[in-house]
Amino acid sequence: MKQIQDVLNFTFNLGQDISVSVKAILVIVLVVFVTSRLLKLLSRLVTRKLPIDDKIKFEMLFSYASWVVYLIILLITFHSIGINVTAVFAASAALLIGVGLALQTLIQDIISGVFIIVDQSVHVGDVIEVDNKIGRVEEIKLRTTRAVTLNNRVIIIPNHVFLTSSLYNWTQNGKETKDSVTVGVAYGSDIDLVEKLLLQAVVGHPDILTTPAARVLFMDFGDSALVFRLVFTLRDSFLGEGPKSDVRFKIEKLFREHQVSIPFPQRDLHLVTADGLSTKK
Repeated sequence: MKQIQDVLNFTFNLGQDISVSVKAILVIVLVVFVTSRLLKLLSRLVTRKLPIDDKIKFEMLFSYASWVVYLIILLITFHSIGINVTAVFAASAALLIGVGLALQTLIQDIISGVFIIVDQSVHVGDVIEVDNKIGRVEEIKLRTTRAVTLNNRVIIIPNHVFLTSSLYNWTQNGKETKDSVTVGVAYGSDIDLVEKLLLQAVVGHPDILTTPAARVLFMDFGDSALVFRLVFTLRDSFLGEGPKSDVRFKIEKLFREHQVSIPFPQRDLHLVTADGLSTKK
């Protein structure tokens, strides 16, 4: 037993008042081994339900983060076993603060990218709306997300925007989405006929689903019109304004064929002459 203790206490002199015992080396090896196993276990727990593409991205980032963890653990271990690392700690702290300030937005984007990958709130192919910008997600990277707009323009979204702004995911519950067209008809119109014509306007459209069925809502008594809203379900939420435009064309045609009037706003104009008389036009 004494021989084992003597071996463990044997000290290597590294110069400049730095010495390391065999026991300290074994402690360092043990700490590195335990840290490695814990990091692998954490990586497996986080990535077990991720898609293969997101898993590869996360593992790539995790490998870089692991080196930082190893460095911190080693510095703490060195300090615990008596090796003076005060200067290293001071230099590391100053360096990390400087890098953190310089790369604050970059680090924020990368951390946000990790949250997106782990949280699974956005997937490739989802149609999203952020800051009044609508696009289909084409690629999710660690720092940015690339999406294509309705006009086939590519927008690059920094990942931190997803955490600092409201995100609307149009396809979280599927590609189908409800949309509507609002129209006003003149007072005195046959509202039963109006309802019939509005429902007829969506019949046979290839991009509008028959189930759930379209419906007509009587929205309001406007200043110069009775306001109706035609609600229907689009097959693909990313089709944009095309189907709604088609429905408006069909409504105008049907209303014209059945003499249903779409009124325009009317205003009374009062003109005051030089003699103070008011004329209404």
